Amino acid sequence: MTPASAGSRRIRKAVFPVAGLGTRFLPATKTVPKEMLPIVDRPLIQYAVDEAIEAGCDTLVFVTNRYKHAVADYFDKAYELEQKLERAGKTEQLELVRHVLPEGVRAIFVTQAEALGLGHAVLCAKPVIGDEPFAVLLPDDLIWNRRDGVQGDGALKQMADVSQAANASVIAIQDVPRDKTGSYGIVATEAFDGRQGRITRIVEKPAPDAAPSTLAVVGRYVLSPRIFDLLETTRPGAGGEIQLTDAIQALLAEEPVLAYRFQGTRFDCGTHIGLVEATIRHALDHEILSDQARRMMSEALAEMGVSDSE
Repeated sequence: MTPASAGSRRIRKAVFPVAGLGTRFLPATKTVPKEMLPIVDRPLIQYAVDEAIEAGCDTLVFVTNRYKHAVADYFDKAYELEQKLERAGKTEQLELVRHVLPEGVRAIFVTQAEALGLGHAVLCAKPVIGDEPFAVLLPDDLIWNRRDGVQGDGALKQMADVSQAANASVIAIQDVPRDKTGSYGIVATEAFDGRQGRITRIVEKPAPDAAPSTLAVVGRYVLSPRIFDLLETTRPGAGGEIQLTDAIQALLAEEPVLAYRFQGTRFDCGTHIGLVEATIRHALDHEILSDQARRMMSEALAEMGVSDSE
């Protein structure tokens, strides 16, 4: 990898593919994008955005479709709401509304005219990203690094540090049961030390008996800008979609790409049970709601005849 590639510069830009229709959560997503579904009192997209900002990103690129306005509205200034809150003296709520994004961070919205896959969504961001390393975050994957009440570095910050130090692209991975490999991109690695290793091969949704490992790609990437050139020459696969996995496989022949097992817990909020789990875990750790949430949960389990230890 040349000195101008992924690891030699700190990432400043992050791409959020949010053009999907969220059909799994219908009818709720008929009017509310899945990225706006709440985890306690904040939408899913806010958690991904905060993670990107923590990692040093000050330019956030949302790849959306022409029908979804709620995400853009959320990050836009709400003049009428702010005026009402100010007149009502609701200072705390006013600050929450005003600081969805901190000063110095900008949101840019790019339209994906057709749903042609994750690779195509990333490619749509090329005019904004330019020739510099960048991050991709899939908001469906909420990653939380908190233990014993202490907040650790977010997954993307961990990856950005590794990328900068190693001068390499970095992809987040986690172990999955072998019978689940068909739901993920799976990587083969060399010199994997339990935390990171160089990727030698990446396969999209292999059958369990064909999977090169059980290290599954999850929704965080730090990528070299070279990926854009490779995406432009990637042929569409099943369903006419351009797969990011195929472009990464091509990148492996040119530059180092590391698999990184992040510290933290991933909640797959693209599924009903993952969204429920994330909500419960965040409520149980919430600085205001935790005691009440624990009490209510214990009472509900007791009513069902289930003890806390089961």
